[in-house]
Amino acid sequence: MMNVSRNFVLIGTLYLIVGLLIGMYMAPSEDFTLAPLHAHMNLLGFVLATIFGLAYKVFPDMAASGLAKVHFWAYEIGVLGLVIALYFILTQKADPAVIGPVAAIFEVLVVIGVVTFGWNAYKNLK
Repeated sequence: MMNVSRNFVLIGTLYLIVGLLIGMYMAPSEDFTLAPLHAHMNLLGFVLATIFGLAYKVFPDMAASGLAKVHFWAYEIGVLGLVIALYFILTQKADPAVIGPVAAIFEVLVVIGVVTFGWNAYKNLK
C-alpha cells in the first residue's frame, strides 16, 4: 500500500535540497537566471508537497481515498515535468515553440493534482 504522506514529504525534501543547491550556485556566481526554477522547486516541490504530506498524515480518511493516489501522481509528475521544462526555458536549451506547450501540459497536471486534493478534502474531511 502506498504511503502518500511519507512519499510527499520525502520527495518534497529532495526538491528542497536541489532548490537550495541552485540558490547556493546563484549567490556567489551572481547569475540569477535560474531564480524562477529555484522558486518553483522550493514552493511547489517542497512547501506545497510537504503541506500535502502533513495533511494526509493528519487526516487518514483522505490518505485512504483513491483520490490521494491520483493527486500524488498527477501532482508529482506535473511538478517534475514543469521544473525540467522550466530549466530548458530559462537556459534557452530548447525551442520555445516546443517547450512552452510541453510546460503547459505539466502545469495542467499540477492543477489537476491540486483540484483532486481539494475534492478529496471536500469528500473526506469531517
